[in-house]
Order: sequence, then C-alpha cells, then structure tokens
Amino acid sequence: MSILPKIIRPVGRLAACLMGGWLLCAATAPHAADAMPSPPSPAVAPAEAPTYYGAEVPPTSVLRFKPIQAWQALPPDTGFVRSRLSMISNETAVIAQMLLFAVLGLIVIYTVRHYYFAFNRLFGRQRHPYVDIDTAVWPTVTVFIAAHNEEAVIANSLEALLDVDYPPERIRLMPVNDRSTDRTKEIIDSYVARFPGRITPFHRTGGKPGKSAALKDATELVDSDIIIIFDADYVPGKGLIKQLVAPFLDPENGAVMGRVVPLNTGSNLLTRLLDLERSGGYQVDQQARMNLRMVPQYGGTVGGVRRAALESIGGWRDDALAEDTDLTYRLLLAGWKTVYQNRSECYEEVPESWPVRVRQIMRWAKGHNQAALRYAGRLLFCRGVSFAERVDGLLLLGVYAMSPLLLFGWILAIFLFYCTTNQWLSGALAMFALMGYGALGNFAAYFEISAAVHLDGNRNRIRLLPLNLFGFLISLLAIARATWNQFFFDWLLRRNLVWDKTVRYRQPGAPHVALPSGSTPHHQIGALR
Repeated sequence: MSILPKIIRPVGRLAACLMGGWLLCAATAPHAADAMPSPPSPAVAPAEAPTYYGAEVPPTSVLRFKPIQAWQALPPDTGFVRSRLSMISNETAVIAQMLLFAVLGLIVIYTVRHYYFAFNRLFGRQRHPYVDIDTAVWPTVTVFIAAHNEEAVIANSLEALLDVDYPPERIRLMPVNDRSTDRTKEIIDSYVARFPGRITPFHRTGGKPGKSAALKDATELVDSDIIIIFDADYVPGKGLIKQLVAPFLDPENGAVMGRVVPLNTGSNLLTRLLDLERSGGYQVDQQARMNLRMVPQYGGTVGGVRRAALESIGGWRDDALAEDTDLTYRLLLAGWKTVYQNRSECYEEVPESWPVRVRQIMRWAKGHNQAALRYAGRLLFCRGVSFAERVDGLLLLGVYAMSPLLLFGWILAIFLFYCTTNQWLSGALAMFALMGYGALGNFAAYFEISAAVHLDGNRNRIRLLPLNLFGFLISLLAIARATWNQFFFDWLLRRNLVWDKTVRYRQPGAPHVALPSGSTPHHQIGALR
C-alpha cells in the first residue's frame, strides 16, 4: 500500500484543525472578553508609561505591545499575561519569540544559499580543471563494487567495468561481497572464471555489518594508489574510470566525486521526482561548491579516494552510517581536497516506492547527523580550513537538522499565536512562520532544480516541479522521525545503528543494461556546462 495517503491525510487533518482553531479563537475572543468581570478601576495618577493596578509596566514586558484592556488585566506581581486560551509568563513569551526568530533566520540563510549556488551555475565561472586529461602515466587503481544481496544487479556492474577504457595492467576489480545470502557470490565467481586475472573477489562472511566496515576490511588487501568505489547497482560508462582518476594527478586532492544519474527515471512518478532532485543536487549544488572552492561532498559511490590520504586519517570508520559524509569531513580537516567532476556521469537505480524512499532518507539523515555531531565543532575552530570552506561545511552538516527545526518553528508559531495577545504577533505572522519555508526555502530549492533542468537541456521535466511539494513533506516527516529516533532511542538507549539496504528492482538474469552513447539525452547540454 502506498505510504503517500498515510502521510497526506494526517497532515491535512492537522492543518484543518489548526485553521479551525485559529478562526474559532478569533471569533470568540471578543465575546470572552465581554464575559469576564471587569476589575475595579484603581485610582491611579496619570502617567506617561503604561500602568495598571497602579504599577508601571516593565519595559521588557510583552504588555507594552498592546493597549491594556480590562479583561486582560492581572495583578502586577504575578508576572503573567492573560492569553487567548491561558496564562503564560512574560519570560516564556520572550524566549519563544527568540527561538522562532532563530528558526526563521536559519531558513533565510539556507534560502540565500540555494539562490547563490543557482546563480553561480547560471552566470558564474565554471571550474572543470581535470576533465580534458586523456593521456597520462595512470596510477594503479582498485575498483570496489560494494555488494550485499545484489544478485539482481551485480552482473550489469561487472560487465560495464570490464569494458572501461583504462590500461588493463593498471586496474583491478574487487567485488566486496558483504555476507550475501542470495546468488551474489555465485555470480561473482562465474565472472572470475570467465575473466581470469582481472577480478579479485572479496567474499566477507563475518565481521561487523555495514558498508563502511566491509570497505575497511577490503582496503587491508589493497596496495594500489587509488581506490574507486561503486555500489553494485551503478553502471559506469566506458571512459568514467579515467575521468575519476584524473584529479588524483594533482597531489593535493584526496577524494573525487562524479555525477549520479538515475537509470530508471521512467518507472513512475517517484523516480521522475528523484531525477529532478538529483539534477538539482549534482548539476547545481555540487558544481557550485566546486566553482566557489567550497566543500564538494564525496558521495560514497561514483567516486574514489587516494589510498595515502585514507591511511593518513586512519582509514574507514566502521561505526559510520554515512561513510561518505564522514570521509569528506575527515579529509577536509586533514587538509585534503575533494573534487567534483560534473561531466563524469554514472547511472544508478533510485527507489521506486515511497516506503523504500523513506527508509533511505532516514538512513541518510541519521548518518549525516552523526557526522555533524562529530565534526561541526572541530570544523568551526580548524585553522587549516578557509572561511568559505568552514561556512559551507557547517551549513552542509546542518542540512538534515533543518527538518526537525522547521517543525519546531511551526509549533512555536502556533504556541505564540494562541498563548499571547501581542498585537504584533498576529495571525499573519503565525501563518508566515508556518508557511515561511514553503514560500521562501522551497521556492529557492525549486529555483535550483529549475536551473539544473535548464542546464541539462530538457525543459519538459519542469512540468513536474510543483509535485516536489509532496516529496518535500514526506522527506520532512521522515527526517524529523529519524532525528527523534536517533537522539531519544538510539543514543540514550545505546542501541546499535543499523545500516538499511536499498531495494533493487532489476530482475536477476536480466540482460545487460544498454547505456546511452555519450551522455543521457537530458544531460547532453548539461555535460558541457
């Protein structure tokens, strides 16, 4: 059963209840005022400052913001304000206001960030410093193919990698079969027998679960200069390995990341929406960071790492849920650069059902939050990192924290609307807080996606842009739920973090996936930008 109705119905009911409560409160407040007994009029000498019951209202009191009415008055020593529904202290109201403004400030910062990246991609100077390198003394390369129960896709990946344009004596393929219980081992061994000397399998039957733990064990068997990593569902093009290795000819580069393009875009509406999301994330976001010399993120697949750089930071962390984000920041703090290659495209399967998508983004959120807690403080005070890298790195670490903060801001806006009578905090401000992200942040994200579609050269996809609102709402709730579970259950109860594998949709034994020649049709123009 689709998860979309399960999420939309509660959200719609909540919005209807809030709007109904707002209208009911607005309609009944004057009558409630008339019904309340008026206190005796005190004999108070006229004063310039607002007073009631003979006492001057403190300058910091929220009562300063609205003329005092008889039905709102309370004894001056209570420190409370009569609200629409109850009483709250002045201090509580002030704190809630400050928190609300802090959330709105963060929304504005991320909004400016979206626009900055989009305009840079449209009108700024583009950096592709390594894309034209075709002839060199190529370093030795080991290609990891991370696989866990991947019988449906592992053959396609091996077929594509056996056909890459890289000196055969300088490359070794190593499928990392992590405790698979299906036919993955059998399929890998059949390719080892067919192509002797070209594939060195690593069949892992025990040890700590998870991709980072498997990569850590496999790296101990590697002596090559460069390690390139693909997930088993990725299908690389013929020239991709050279494109990914070329940045390592520069000795300051520790990692490289290529562009991810969905292979199953036409399956359903979800895959089409994810194609738009990937376009915005890679075509605009990642390339803008590369242009501005900020922090391009290593994505864990369609990328690589220099073995010397990996060893210098202590290798893979087997307790990292998001080994890609973890590696990005450890390399940054150690002085290594990460390069993004926008023209180095590779093809992946994206989730075709909402439950799979929700589990995927919850895993990403937990891994990203884990990295944020580990490295945000160190990055803030790291002297070897430029100011632009520091700011961008901190904002990148906080991306997944914005969803629970946004929900928190909505709750604060409702609380302040119903529990204070300040004239400036009217229903308009509350509605602005509730819809601020949709009107500003979402629009900025949509503008970024629109810029990516323009750069890719296929404008028909822009018709699906408004439907991304559904994806936004589902991601918002999924990330907030993941954050809640992570902080209040996983860490407080000392539960082990579990790596959740993404479902594959290709059928075992299906014919080899035919790749488009050159670039995919809707990326032909984008590949030149």
